[in-house]
Amino acid sequence: MTVGRFSLVLHSHMPYVLSHGKSPHGTDWIFESAAECYLPILNVLDRLEKENVYPKWTINITPILAEQLEDEDFKSGFEEYCLEQIDIAKSDQKNFRKDSALWMEGISSLWQRYYKRSLTEFHEKWNRSICGGFKYFQQKGLIEIITSAATHGYLPLLSTEESVHAQVRIGKEVYKKHFGTDPRGFWLPECAYRPAYLWNAPIEDGVQPYQRWGIDHFLASENIEYFFVDSHMIKGGAPLGTYGALFPGLQKLFKQGREKFTPPPELRSEYEHFVLPSGVSCFARDSHSTVRVWSSEAGYPGTPEYLEFHKKLFPGRLRYWRVSEEKGDLGLKKPYDPWNAFQKIYEQACDFVDALKLNLSEYKHQSGEVGTLVSMYDTELFGHWWWEGPEFLYEVARKMHSDASIECKTCSENIDQHPTTREISLPEGSWGEGGYHYIWLNEDNVWTWKELYPLQVKFKNIVYQLRDKNVDTTLERILNQCGRELLLAESSDWQFLISTKSARDYAEVRFSDHVIRLKKLLDMITEFLDNQDVSVENLDYLSECEKKDSPFQELSYKMWSEFDNLQSGECTKSS
Repeated sequence: MTVGRFSLVLHSHMPYVLSHGKSPHGTDWIFESAAECYLPILNVLDRLEKENVYPKWTINITPILAEQLEDEDFKSGFEEYCLEQIDIAKSDQKNFRKDSALWMEGISSLWQRYYKRSLTEFHEKWNRSICGGFKYFQQKGLIEIITSAATHGYLPLLSTEESVHAQVRIGKEVYKKHFGTDPRGFWLPECAYRPAYLWNAPIEDGVQPYQRWGIDHFLASENIEYFFVDSHMIKGGAPLGTYGALFPGLQKLFKQGREKFTPPPELRSEYEHFVLPSGVSCFARDSHSTVRVWSSEAGYPGTPEYLEFHKKLFPGRLRYWRVSEEKGDLGLKKPYDPWNAFQKIYEQACDFVDALKLNLSEYKHQSGEVGTLVSMYDTELFGHWWWEGPEFLYEVARKMHSDASIECKTCSENIDQHPTTREISLPEGSWGEGGYHYIWLNEDNVWTWKELYPLQVKFKNIVYQLRDKNVDTTLERILNQCGRELLLAESSDWQFLISTKSARDYAEVRFSDHVIRLKKLLDMITEFLDNQDVSVENLDYLSECEKKDSPFQELSYKMWSEFDNLQSGECTKSS
């Protein structure tokens, strides 16, 4: 007897780090994720297909990640990276041999085989296209791929409707480019949502309050069918708490959003999906399964036998130690034993499935309904942060396949097979600390918004000014590159990294680089409109920007002048 349905949702994202070889620190991030997460998950899906197991995972690949994975600079750089890692492992092996550290010498040989396999699969199995690999498994019915905002912009805090629309529209168009069809689902960056209301900017920007669309209205305008929020938003929202006192601008936004939200009279469950008045459905994250997998302390990744993430052998930075019983002291870490580690995976996969069954059974007993449990994670957890994670997913998929009490469904299948008529309104919020916007707008990163807001308004005004005019080819190039730089500056990653201080200097430099280029390009537009020409020096600068920041080659600046046409129509999901 079925006790419920299960949907695993993986969110795959990387900010724009390529810059065509100009940012070696950032490029390591995407090479590591490709080798340790994306290729291993493709390997897992390949094995599951051979066993006729259809896990029905829902996988988001953000547009900016897809653009980078299909960039030739990434592909050639990744090949070089794998060869470098093989050489590092060989060097480590020689040094261990000199020190008679035979066990560590053996682990270095595992690293050599691992990166050789990564290189072989990248070339021969997936023809150098990671997106192509995921597309294959979507076509075979093992997974569903969804999209997100173009550069993972934090949509509720963008200051113009045109910027939100461009993030969503480009997210849809890039998905079609790489996966050959329209997306049905959308990952809201940071699960951040804002309903429709009279919006005041959370910082002083000189713009009068104005009526804004809810984020779901933008999705509906692109025929997106569903998105995700955190469970506290389904249940009525969590209070802002101390964050309002720390940053009054957030308190003002929170108050405005809550004034338009009526708390539900009935109990809402995260094991249901709901429909908004716009016609778009929403799913909520299950917190119980999140802690089991995500937490390094209480969750599976903290198992003493698993590979330790933080201790690395320099200068090559390969990992040779396990989490160990002394988790807090890197000096006490013991050598990694892959055999002992992988013996733990099946046991934990069974524990995970049993926990899902228990939660769904309790919900069914209490409500009389068959619910859907949605587990949501960053893809990069599986393999990068938690080395054994992809194999855990493999065992979970096999365990569920052999257990008829849980049905695995993609989110689109849930909507198609179990349509809901329960209408909902949502409060403003996110899945970030405190349930609101504080991580992305606080005393450390408020300066980024003070830079962004006038640039978003200025670019919007320019494109509307030029909307009905014939635009010279050179001016069109400048306008399109302005759009790219604005999108890249809008990435929520910069504010996140500044807040968490995990790579603050890097984030500040990257954000400022995009803003500096955008400002100069906007000045070039003024120069062109005044003189009908630009200097040779500025043309060289434009070419440099186009080379350095080159995603979204099909982008048109006209996307920023389409919103008023959308606004004049009825914004509900097309049938």
